[in-house]
Amino acid sequence: MEERKKFRLADVVLSVICVVFVAEAAAPVASIGNSQYFWWVFMMIAFLLPYGMISSELGTTYTGDGGLYDWINKAFPRSKWGARASWYYWINFPLWMASLAVVCPEMLSVLTGLQFGWLAKLLIELAFIWIVTWIAFYPVCDSIIILNISAAIKMLLALTVGVLGIVYVVKNGFVNDMAFRTFLPGFDLHSLSYISVIIFNFLGFEVVCTYADNMRDPKRQIPQAIITGGIVIALIYLFSAFGIGAAIPTHEISEDSGLIDAVSLMTGRTSGLFVGAVALLFLITLFGNMISWSMGVNSTAAYAAENGDMPAIFARRWAKNDMPIGSALTSGIVASVVCILGIIIELLSPDSSLFWSFFALNLVMLLLSYAPVFPAFLRLREIDPDSERPFRVPGGRGMLRVLAYVPMALILLSIFFTAVPLSFDSETLSSYLPITIGSILSIVIGEILIAARARRHHS
Repeated sequence: MEERKKFRLADVVLSVICVVFVAEAAAPVASIGNSQYFWWVFMMIAFLLPYGMISSELGTTYTGDGGLYDWINKAFPRSKWGARASWYYWINFPLWMASLAVVCPEMLSVLTGLQFGWLAKLLIELAFIWIVTWIAFYPVCDSIIILNISAAIKMLLALTVGVLGIVYVVKNGFVNDMAFRTFLPGFDLHSLSYISVIIFNFLGFEVVCTYADNMRDPKRQIPQAIITGGIVIALIYLFSAFGIGAAIPTHEISEDSGLIDAVSLMTGRTSGLFVGAVALLFLITLFGNMISWSMGVNSTAAYAAENGDMPAIFARRWAKNDMPIGSALTSGIVASVVCILGIIIELLSPDSSLFWSFFALNLVMLLLSYAPVFPAFLRLREIDPDSERPFRVPGGRGMLRVLAYVPMALILLSIFFTAVPLSFDSETLSSYLPITIGSILSIVIGEILIAARARRHHS
C-alpha cells in the first residue's frame, strides 16, 4: 500500500492559518468602530494566548481523531458533556457552510456583473455545499495544496486591505473620528454582540490536532505550528482591522460582503479587474475554510458516534479510505435544507440579512462546544498527571485556573450577548429571535438525538 503523504512543519503552520484565520468575519467586527482595536488586543491576551497553549497541551498529549470530544470525555467520562460538545461542534459546520454559501452568488455577481434570480442563487449555493462535501470524502493531506493556497490568499487579502487603508489615509485622511475616546471599549449591545466574532476568529487550533496522523512529527509540529500560526494570525488581524477602520465609514460596511465593500470603497470601484480578482480570491478562501474544518468536524463526529454518543450514521466510513462520509453527507444535507429555507425567507422578507443570521447561529453552537474544554483541561491535569505532555502549559495551580476560566467566561458572555435580546423593540427582536430560536432548537434536537443514541447503544 502506498504510504500517505505527510505534512511538513510549513504545511501545518499554513493549515493553522487556513483553519483559524477567517476573512469573511472582518465586517461585523469592523462595524464596532475604533473600539475594535481594544477588543482585538484584549482577546488576544485573554483568550487567544491561553486557548492556544491549552490546545497545544491537550492536542499533543491526547492525539487522535476525537479532538475536543475525546478531551472532554476523558475528563468527565460519566457525563454527557462530551456528547453535547461533539453535537454542538458538528451542527455548527453545516450552519457555517450555509452562511458561506449565501455569500457565493454575491461574489459571482461581482466577478461576472450578472444579477442572479432566486433559483440561480439556490443552485450556486447548493453547488458550493456539495463540492465541499465531495472533497471531504478524501483525506485532508490530499487537499494540502488547496489549504496552502487558501492560507496564502487569506494573508494576501488581509495585507491588501491593510495597505489599501494606509494608502487611502495618506491621500485623504481618516474618514472616522480618531479621537482617543473612540478607542475606548464600547459596552453597548451592538459592540458586545460582535465580541463573539472576535473569539470565533481565534478558534480552530484543535482542528489541526486531528491532522496528527498526517504529520511527520505531531508532538513537535502541533505546538510549533500553533505558536507560529497564532502570532501570524494576530498580526494580520490587527493590520487588516486598521485598514478597514481607518478608511471605511463603519455604517457603510454590510455584514454579508464586508471585505469586498472595503476594497470597493477604498479604491472607488465596484467592479473591474482588481475588485474582480479580490472577489475570486475571496471565493477560493471560502472553499479553503470549509475543507480545512471538514476533516476535524467530521472526524470528531464519527469518533463520538463510534463511542455511542452521536447518531449511528455519523460513524459510517468509506471502505476505500476510511473517511467519515456519514457525517460529511449529513452536513451537506443539513446545509442544503438551511439554504432552501434561507431562499424562502429572502422571498418573504427581502431585507433580511441571511449571512448574519446563519453565521451568528453557527457562532453560538461552536462557542458552546468549546466551553467544557477548559474545565476538562484542569480535570485531566488532576486525574491523569502521569501522561507524557510534550507541551505543558506553564504555571502553578492558581495560574492554570485563571488561564482556563477566563477564556471560558468570555465564551459564555459572548454566547449571551449574541443570542439573547436585551431589548424588545421590533428591530432588535427581528435580528435576535432567529438566532435565539435556532440555538434553542439546535440544543433540543441534540439532546433528543443523544438520548436516543444512548438508549440504542446500551440496549
